[in-house]
Amino acid sequence: MSTSQAGPDNAPVQVAVYGATGHTGRFVVAELLRRGFTPIVSGRDAARLEALAKEWGEVVVRPATVDDPAALDRALEGAAAVINAAGPFAVTAGPVVEAALRAAIPYVDVAAEIEANAAMFAGYGEAARKAGTPVVPAMAFYGGLGDLLVTAALGDQAGGPAAADVVHVAYGLSGWHPTAGTRTAGQVSHQRRSGRRVRFANGALEYHDDQVREQDWLFPEPLGRRRVIAEFTMADVVTVPSHVAVPEVRTYMTVEAARDLAASDTPPPEAADASGLSDQTFVVDVVVSAGGAERRATARGRDIYAISAPLAVEAVQRLLDGRTREAAPAGVISAGALFDAADFLASLAPHLTVDLPA
Repeated sequence: MSTSQAGPDNAPVQVAVYGATGHTGRFVVAELLRRGFTPIVSGRDAARLEALAKEWGEVVVRPATVDDPAALDRALEGAAAVINAAGPFAVTAGPVVEAALRAAIPYVDVAAEIEANAAMFAGYGEAARKAGTPVVPAMAFYGGLGDLLVTAALGDQAGGPAAADVVHVAYGLSGWHPTAGTRTAGQVSHQRRSGRRVRFANGALEYHDDQVREQDWLFPEPLGRRRVIAEFTMADVVTVPSHVAVPEVRTYMTVEAARDLAASDTPPPEAADASGLSDQTFVVDVVVSAGGAERRATARGRDIYAISAPLAVEAVQRLLDGRTREAAPAGVISAGALFDAADFLASLAPHLTVDLPA
């Protein structure tokens, strides 16, 4: 474990984790402990929190439900920031971010739900700016990682905000064993869309009933050419256009992973070793077309749920340390707009192996 994080009065720095007992939440708590933070673990299941606290050790237990604002306020008391890892985020994001704004502390979540992320940008930007508080949605494998890769691929563009003609984000997963939370969030999104599919085209989210289409994608070796589902749309279609002037963001998923997700009998992820990580591997391959040129950025790693923990905790660490593009960021901000993307990605070694344009 690293040296304990301490504030100005040498008191341990506390970071709240809402949804701490969930699959991703447990990885987040472990990463906070590894970095020397004192987690405040929260969620609706008090008995489960107490049981896991015996395993975690130095944590503070504060149960709360999202329909109880006073309990959420108590849960965040004394916290320097909060990480929301409780899905479906269509239900939890609003109450938890409102509690964070009342407490005037940074809010970070790991939401992969497109509509929940879009609602965060649309509904809380002004309130977060007035509170002087940064709100960072989708700071996870879906949404945050792709956004950082796109931003790093674009590099520094002279003459104003980043711009691109089209952004492609291809997910090469060896398989996808969804958690119960992923399945529940998927059902919520399906209901909100009335069964339609979604894409980002013509500068906006579009809902449609087009047939599912497959194509080939040439991933970097050793993955190579793979069959992918085109317009398998993920949270990148919200995070990237929030700060990159781009009319089209296309995302793709390897056919095998999409089939795993669709199958009702695909089991949840299982730990392959003492670290708790599954044996699933991934490649996120980003190709950005801008000004007649293509630039590529790629990340490789293991376990799409576990990698969300260092992504979210690194974001909190940088917010608290002041390592952001702006001195005092406020509002709803994506990872690429908030942080030095290349430096952030480099800090994630050994969790990630990243190849960026020279």
